[in-house]
Amino acid sequence: MASPRLVAKNEPEEPTLRLAVLIDADNARAAVIESLLAEIARFGEATVKRIYGDFTAPASASWKKVLQKYAIKPVQQFAYTTGKNATDSALIIDAMDLLYTRKFDGFCLITSDSDFTGLAMRLREEGLMVLGFGEKKTPDAFRNACHKFVFTEILRSSSTSESTEPLPEAKTKKKSTRTKAATKAVEQKPEFPEEFVLTALEQSVDDTGWANLSVFGSYLIKLQPDFDSRLYGYKKLSDLVKDKKALFEIEERQLSGSDRKTLYLRAKT
Repeated sequence: MASPRLVAKNEPEEPTLRLAVLIDADNARAAVIESLLAEIARFGEATVKRIYGDFTAPASASWKKVLQKYAIKPVQQFAYTTGKNATDSALIIDAMDLLYTRKFDGFCLITSDSDFTGLAMRLREEGLMVLGFGEKKTPDAFRNACHKFVFTEILRSSSTSESTEPLPEAKTKKKSTRTKAATKAVEQKPEFPEEFVLTALEQSVDDTGWANLSVFGSYLIKLQPDFDSRLYGYKKLSDLVKDKKALFEIEERQLSGSDRKTLYLRAKT
């Protein structure tokens, strides 16, 4: 099976990729589910949405409130013994069952757990697209096993709360402190990887020395699956490129037979 292109949908006539969305409730936050599903929709249609966890446990209370709203099928997994994670096993078994139906073009794995690295690699071996979603604490092994990895901190709105119910004053104060700390952590932008980006650009240029923005973006993701312009404060890669005037020389070109334009860039000498 040929591997589908890892691109977000831009044109309505493009074929819609069929995606299976599998959520590890033990290692994902309900607060980002709306933004997360919107992000997934950029790549294809979530034809299957399942979440795995022990929904009798207090820790899963936030998930129970959103499952019906977003039509996510819960798969109950009791903790049979302390220190063992039944959720991981159930998710992996289901993923393999879905794989062998041959009905899907890709999988979205929502977790920050490196235990799913092997699953991501196995799905890729079958030529399927693998999108990973997790927090910045997610180990490199799982991030790099995905075609594309998105940090959920990017998707988390500072105004989003995991609970809409009123809390006692003391708890509200503590929650407010935690929310501010989390927001501050999200707002802290990492150092821009200038050397990496310029190296990727060098590998993306054509015979004329220019690189198409789309080709450049694809190459960045191939080299570093968790690269995302939003980490550095830019909504789109084109915004980043246009703002880094000291690094890039850009040029807009008319597409042949179309009224649309596309962006080309090269490193400034």
